[in-house]
Amino acid sequence: MNKIQETFGIKYPIIQGGMIWCSGWRLASAVSNAGGLGLIGAGSMTPDLLREHIRKCKAATNEPFGVNLPLIYTHSEEMIQVVIEEGVKVVFTSAGNPAKYTKYLKDHGLIVAHVVANVKFALKCQDSGVDAVVAEGFEAGGHNGREETTTLALIPQVRKAVSIPLIAAGGIATGAGMLAAMALGADGVQIGSRFAASEESSAHDAFKKAIVEASDGSTVLTLKRLIPVRLIWNRFTREVEDMQTTGVSNEALLKKLGSGRARLGMFDGDTEEGELEIGQVSGLIDSILPVNDIIQNILSEYKSVQKQLLEEKFIF
Repeated sequence: MNKIQETFGIKYPIIQGGMIWCSGWRLASAVSNAGGLGLIGAGSMTPDLLREHIRKCKAATNEPFGVNLPLIYTHSEEMIQVVIEEGVKVVFTSAGNPAKYTKYLKDHGLIVAHVVANVKFALKCQDSGVDAVVAEGFEAGGHNGREETTTLALIPQVRKAVSIPLIAAGGIATGAGMLAAMALGADGVQIGSRFAASEESSAHDAFKKAIVEASDGSTVLTLKRLIPVRLIWNRFTREVEDMQTTGVSNEALLKKLGSGRARLGMFDGDTEEGELEIGQVSGLIDSILPVNDIIQNILSEYKSVQKQLLEEKFIF
Protein backbone atom coordinates (compact mmCIF):
# COMPACT_ATOMS: atom_id res chain seq x y z
CA MET A 1 0.00 0.00 0.00
CA ASN A 2 1.50 3.34 -1.04
CA LYS A 3 1.10 6.87 0.35
CA ILE A 4 -2.03 7.73 -1.66
CA GLN A 5 -3.79 4.50 -0.74
CA GLU A 6 -2.96 5.11 2.92
CA THR A 7 -3.87 8.80 2.91
CA PHE A 8 -7.31 8.36 1.37
CA GLY A 9 -8.11 4.80 2.44
CA ILE A 10 -8.61 3.54 -1.11
CA LYS A 11 -7.78 0.28 -2.86
CA TYR A 12 -6.07 1.77 -5.92
CA PRO A 13 -4.10 5.05 -6.20
CA ILE A 14 -6.50 6.37 -8.84
CA ILE A 15 -8.31 9.67 -8.29
CA GLN A 16 -11.17 10.81 -10.53
CA GLY A 17 -10.89 14.44 -11.56
CA GLY A 18 -13.62 16.73 -10.24
CA MET A 19 -14.80 17.97 -13.64
CA ILE A 20 -17.57 20.52 -13.99
CA TRP A 21 -20.75 19.17 -15.61
CA CYS A 22 -19.30 15.64 -15.68
CA SER A 23 -18.62 14.68 -12.07
CA GLY A 24 -21.89 14.25 -10.24
CA TRP A 25 -22.69 11.71 -7.56
CA ARG A 26 -23.14 8.85 -10.04
CA LEU A 27 -19.61 9.15 -11.38
CA ALA A 28 -18.03 9.79 -7.98
CA SER A 29 -19.76 6.84 -6.32
CA ALA A 30 -18.95 4.53 -9.25
CA VAL A 31 -15.24 5.37 -9.05
CA SER A 32 -15.20 4.88 -5.28
CA ASN A 33 -17.07 1.58 -5.56
CA ALA A 34 -14.50 0.44 -8.13
CA GLY A 35 -11.62 1.07 -5.73
CA GLY A 36 -10.52 4.59 -6.64
CA LEU A 37 -11.40 7.94 -5.08
CA GLY A 38 -14.43 9.60 -6.65
CA LEU A 39 -14.77 13.38 -6.51
CA ILE A 40 -17.95 15.40 -6.89
CA GLY A 41 -17.14 18.43 -9.06
CA ALA A 42 -18.62 21.38 -7.16
CA GLY A 43 -17.54 23.98 -9.71
CA SER A 44 -20.80 23.72 -11.65
CA MET A 45 -23.07 23.48 -8.59
CA THR A 46 -24.88 25.72 -6.16
CA PRO A 47 -24.42 24.98 -2.44
CA ASP A 48 -27.86 23.32 -2.27
CA LEU A 49 -27.15 21.16 -5.30
CA LEU A 50 -23.80 20.14 -3.85
CA ARG A 51 -25.54 19.06 -0.65
CA GLU A 52 -27.95 16.95 -2.71
CA HIS A 53 -25.11 15.27 -4.61
CA ILE A 54 -23.18 14.54 -1.41
CA ARG A 55 -26.21 12.86 0.16
CA LYS A 56 -26.89 10.80 -2.97
CA CYS A 57 -23.23 9.78 -3.14
CA LYS A 58 -23.32 8.66 0.50
CA ALA A 59 -26.34 6.51 -0.27
CA ALA A 60 -24.61 4.98 -3.32
CA THR A 61 -21.26 4.04 -1.77
CA ASN A 62 -19.75 3.06 1.56
CA GLU A 63 -16.26 3.82 0.22
CA PRO A 64 -14.33 7.10 0.63
CA PHE A 65 -15.22 9.92 -1.75
CA GLY A 66 -14.53 13.63 -1.84
CA VAL A 67 -15.45 17.01 -3.30
CA ASN A 68 -13.43 19.18 -5.67
CA LEU A 69 -13.80 22.86 -4.75
CA PRO A 70 -12.49 25.56 -7.14
CA LEU A 71 -11.66 28.44 -4.79
CA ILE A 72 -12.24 31.18 -7.38
CA TYR A 73 -16.00 30.65 -7.40
CA THR A 74 -18.23 33.04 -5.49
CA HIS A 75 -19.87 30.31 -3.40
CA SER A 76 -16.63 28.72 -2.19
CA GLU A 77 -17.13 29.59 1.49
CA GLU A 78 -20.71 28.31 1.43
CA MET A 79 -19.54 25.17 -0.34
CA ILE A 80 -16.98 24.54 2.39
CA GLN A 81 -19.66 24.80 5.04
CA VAL A 82 -21.83 22.32 3.15
CA VAL A 83 -18.90 19.90 2.93
CA ILE A 84 -18.26 20.16 6.67
CA GLU A 85 -21.92 19.92 7.64
CA GLU A 86 -22.42 16.84 5.47
CA GLY A 87 -19.43 15.06 6.96
CA VAL A 88 -17.36 14.74 3.79
CA LYS A 89 -13.87 13.52 4.70
CA VAL A 90 -11.87 14.55 1.61
CA VAL A 91 -11.58 17.87 -0.26
CA PHE A 92 -9.51 18.67 -3.33
CA THR A 93 -9.14 22.43 -3.70
CA SER A 94 -8.06 24.13 -6.92
CA ALA A 95 -7.87 27.47 -8.72
CA GLY A 96 -6.76 29.52 -5.74
CA ASN A 97 -4.35 29.93 -2.85
CA PRO A 98 -3.92 26.63 -0.93
CA ALA A 99 -3.24 28.57 2.28
CA LYS A 100 -6.69 30.17 2.27
CA TYR A 101 -8.76 27.27 3.64
CA THR A 102 -6.40 24.34 4.30
CA LYS A 103 -5.97 24.90 8.04
CA TYR A 104 -9.69 25.53 8.50
CA LEU A 105 -10.57 22.33 6.64
CA LYS A 106 -7.98 20.25 8.48
CA ASP A 107 -9.14 21.67 11.83
CA HIS A 108 -12.54 20.17 10.95
CA GLY A 109 -10.97 16.78 10.33
CA LEU A 110 -10.80 16.78 6.53
CA ILE A 111 -8.05 15.38 4.33
CA VAL A 112 -6.98 18.13 1.92
CA ALA A 113 -5.27 18.01 -1.46
CA HIS A 114 -4.63 20.96 -3.75
CA VAL A 115 -4.13 21.13 -7.53
CA VAL A 116 -1.13 23.06 -8.90
CA ALA A 117 0.63 23.60 -12.22
CA ASN A 118 4.11 24.61 -11.03
CA VAL A 119 6.76 23.98 -8.37
CA LYS A 120 6.20 27.33 -6.66
CA PHE A 121 2.62 26.48 -5.71
CA ALA A 122 3.53 22.88 -4.86
CA LEU A 123 5.90 24.28 -2.23
CA LYS A 124 3.17 26.63 -1.03
CA CYS A 125 0.88 23.61 -0.68
CA GLN A 126 3.44 21.82 1.44
CA ASP A 127 3.94 24.91 3.61
CA SER A 128 0.17 25.23 3.97
CA GLY A 129 -0.09 21.72 5.42
CA VAL A 130 -2.02 19.94 2.66
CA ASP A 131 -2.03 16.15 2.83
CA ALA A 132 -1.25 15.70 -0.86
CA VAL A 133 -0.56 17.79 -3.93
CA VAL A 134 -1.88 17.24 -7.46
CA ALA A 135 0.60 18.37 -10.10
CA GLU A 136 -1.28 18.90 -13.37
CA GLY A 137 0.47 19.23 -16.70
CA PHE A 138 -0.87 21.46 -19.44
CA GLU A 139 -2.12 18.46 -21.44
CA ALA A 140 -5.08 18.47 -19.06
CA GLY A 141 -8.55 19.58 -20.10
CA GLY A 142 -10.38 22.53 -18.63
CA HIS A 143 -8.66 25.39 -16.81
CA ASN A 144 -4.93 25.12 -16.92
CA GLY A 145 -1.60 26.58 -15.82
CA ARG A 146 -0.14 29.55 -17.67
CA GLU A 147 3.34 28.00 -17.71
CA GLU A 148 2.31 25.27 -20.19
CA THR A 149 4.60 22.77 -18.45
CA THR A 150 3.93 19.22 -19.58
CA THR A 151 3.25 16.41 -17.13
CA LEU A 152 6.45 14.66 -18.21
CA ALA A 153 8.49 17.70 -17.12
CA LEU A 154 6.35 18.82 -14.17
CA ILE A 155 6.09 15.63 -12.11
CA PRO A 156 9.81 15.02 -11.52
CA GLN A 157 10.37 18.70 -10.71
CA VAL A 158 7.59 18.71 -8.13
CA ARG A 159 8.78 15.37 -6.76
CA LYS A 160 12.25 16.87 -6.27
CA ALA A 161 10.81 19.88 -4.46
CA VAL A 162 8.27 18.36 -2.04
CA SER A 163 8.10 15.38 0.29
CA ILE A 164 4.31 15.12 0.66
CA PRO A 165 2.30 12.58 -1.37
CA LEU A 166 2.20 13.53 -5.05
CA ILE A 167 -0.61 12.86 -7.51
CA ALA A 168 0.09 13.25 -11.23
CA ALA A 169 -2.58 14.69 -13.54
CA GLY A 170 -2.82 15.72 -17.16
CA GLY A 171 -2.62 13.33 -20.10
CA ILE A 172 -3.21 10.14 -18.12
CA ALA A 173 -5.94 7.78 -19.30
CA THR A 174 -4.27 4.39 -19.57
CA GLY A 175 -2.31 1.91 -17.51
CA ALA A 176 0.85 2.80 -19.44
CA GLY A 177 0.30 6.47 -18.63
CA MET A 178 -0.22 5.64 -14.97
CA LEU A 179 2.98 3.58 -14.89
CA ALA A 180 4.93 6.40 -16.54
CA ALA A 181 3.66 8.90 -13.95
CA MET A 182 4.66 6.59 -11.11
CA ALA A 183 8.11 6.13 -12.65
CA LEU A 184 8.51 9.91 -12.65
CA GLY A 185 7.86 10.05 -8.91
CA ALA A 186 4.09 10.23 -8.49
CA ASP A 187 2.39 8.23 -5.75
CA GLY A 188 -0.92 8.16 -7.61
CA VAL A 189 -2.75 9.60 -10.60
CA GLN A 190 -5.75 11.83 -11.16
CA ILE A 191 -7.72 10.99 -14.30
CA GLY A 192 -10.33 13.26 -15.84
CA SER A 193 -10.92 12.85 -19.57
CA ARG A 194 -11.21 9.04 -19.49
CA PHE A 195 -13.92 9.27 -16.81
CA ALA A 196 -15.71 12.08 -18.64
CA ALA A 197 -16.35 9.52 -21.37
CA SER A 198 -17.82 6.93 -19.01
CA GLU A 199 -21.38 5.68 -18.77
CA GLU A 200 -21.76 7.23 -15.31
CA SER A 201 -20.49 10.66 -16.31
CA SER A 202 -23.17 13.35 -16.22
CA ALA A 203 -21.85 14.84 -19.47
CA HIS A 204 -24.23 15.00 -22.43
CA ASP A 205 -24.02 12.08 -24.86
CA ALA A 206 -23.08 14.50 -27.64
CA PHE A 207 -20.06 15.67 -25.63
CA LYS A 208 -19.05 12.08 -24.91
CA LYS A 209 -19.30 11.35 -28.64
CA ALA A 210 -17.05 14.36 -29.34
CA ILE A 211 -14.46 12.98 -26.91
CA VAL A 212 -14.47 9.58 -28.59
CA GLU A 213 -14.12 11.20 -32.03
CA ALA A 214 -11.23 13.46 -30.96
CA SER A 215 -7.75 12.92 -32.40
CA ASP A 216 -4.29 14.15 -31.45
CA GLY A 217 -4.88 17.68 -32.76
CA SER A 218 -8.48 18.13 -31.68
CA THR A 219 -7.87 20.39 -28.66
CA VAL A 220 -6.30 23.79 -28.07
CA LEU A 221 -5.25 25.77 -24.99
CA THR A 222 -7.03 29.08 -25.47
CA LEU A 223 -8.18 32.22 -23.63
CA LYS A 224 -4.69 32.62 -22.16
CA ARG A 225 -5.27 36.33 -21.55
CA LEU A 226 -8.15 35.48 -19.22
CA ILE A 227 -7.95 32.00 -17.65
CA PRO A 228 -6.27 29.40 -19.89
CA VAL A 229 -8.63 26.57 -20.79
CA ARG A 230 -8.19 23.52 -23.04
CA LEU A 231 -11.11 22.96 -25.39
CA ILE A 232 -12.05 20.83 -28.36
CA TRP A 233 -11.95 22.81 -31.59
CA ASN A 234 -15.47 23.84 -32.65
CA ARG A 235 -17.19 26.94 -33.99
CA PHE A 236 -16.99 28.77 -30.65
CA THR A 237 -13.28 27.93 -30.18
CA ARG A 238 -12.39 29.06 -33.69
CA GLU A 239 -14.23 32.35 -33.19
CA VAL A 240 -12.41 32.96 -29.90
CA GLU A 241 -9.04 32.19 -31.51
CA ASP A 242 -9.83 34.57 -34.38
CA MET A 243 -10.79 37.31 -31.91
CA GLN A 244 -7.53 36.91 -30.02
CA THR A 245 -5.53 37.03 -33.27
CA THR A 246 -7.12 40.35 -34.21
CA GLY A 247 -6.27 41.80 -30.79
CA VAL A 248 -9.72 42.44 -29.35
CA SER A 249 -10.01 43.60 -25.74
CA ASN A 250 -10.43 41.33 -22.74
CA GLU A 251 -13.87 42.84 -22.29
CA ALA A 252 -14.86 41.70 -25.78
CA LEU A 253 -13.57 38.21 -25.04
CA LEU A 254 -15.54 38.08 -21.80
CA LYS A 255 -18.66 39.20 -23.63
CA LYS A 256 -18.14 36.46 -26.22
CA LEU A 257 -17.59 33.92 -23.45
CA GLY A 258 -20.73 35.08 -21.66
CA SER A 259 -22.15 32.83 -18.98
CA GLY A 260 -23.08 29.22 -19.29
CA ARG A 261 -20.80 28.30 -22.22
CA ALA A 262 -19.43 25.27 -20.36
CA ARG A 263 -22.89 24.01 -19.47
CA LEU A 264 -24.06 24.65 -23.04
CA GLY A 265 -21.39 22.37 -24.44
CA MET A 266 -20.76 19.67 -21.86
CA PHE A 267 -24.14 19.31 -20.18
CA ASP A 268 -26.64 20.55 -22.78
CA GLY A 269 -24.76 19.02 -25.72
CA ASP A 270 -24.30 21.99 -28.08
CA THR A 271 -21.01 20.85 -29.57
CA GLU A 272 -20.56 23.91 -31.81
CA GLU A 273 -21.44 26.90 -29.62
CA GLY A 274 -20.51 25.51 -26.19
CA GLU A 275 -17.21 25.00 -24.40
CA LEU A 276 -16.02 21.41 -24.69
CA GLU A 277 -13.37 21.08 -21.98
CA ILE A 278 -11.25 17.96 -22.44
CA GLY A 279 -7.60 16.94 -22.37
CA GLN A 280 -5.17 16.07 -25.16
CA VAL A 281 -5.39 12.42 -24.11
CA SER A 282 -8.90 12.35 -25.60
CA GLY A 283 -7.14 11.20 -28.77
CA LEU A 284 -6.60 7.84 -27.03
CA ILE A 285 -10.21 7.43 -25.93
CA ASP A 286 -12.27 5.43 -28.41
CA SER A 287 -15.19 4.11 -26.37
CA ILE A 288 -17.69 4.98 -23.66
CA LEU A 289 -17.42 2.38 -20.90
CA PRO A 290 -18.68 1.72 -17.38
CA VAL A 291 -16.34 3.10 -14.71
CA ASN A 292 -15.51 -0.32 -13.32
CA ASP A 293 -14.35 -1.49 -16.77
CA ILE A 294 -12.24 1.64 -17.19
CA ILE A 295 -10.44 1.10 -13.89
CA GLN A 296 -9.91 -2.61 -14.48
CA ASN A 297 -8.53 -1.89 -17.98
CA ILE A 298 -6.10 0.66 -16.53
CA LEU A 299 -4.91 -1.76 -13.85
CA SER A 300 -4.55 -4.62 -16.32
CA GLU A 301 -2.51 -2.52 -18.73
CA TYR A 302 -0.40 -1.15 -15.87
CA LYS A 303 0.62 -4.67 -14.84
CA SER A 304 1.11 -5.83 -18.43
CA VAL A 305 3.36 -2.92 -19.41
CA GLN A 306 5.29 -3.19 -16.14
CA LYS A 307 5.93 -6.87 -16.83
CA GLN A 308 6.90 -6.15 -20.43
CA LEU A 309 9.41 -3.49 -19.36
CA LEU A 310 11.02 -5.81 -16.84
CA GLU A 311 11.23 -8.71 -19.26
CA GLU A 312 11.96 -7.11 -22.61
CA LYS A 313 12.80 -3.44 -22.67
CA PHE A 314 15.79 -3.11 -20.37
CA ILE A 315 18.06 -6.00 -21.19
CA PHE A 316 21.70 -4.85 -21.35
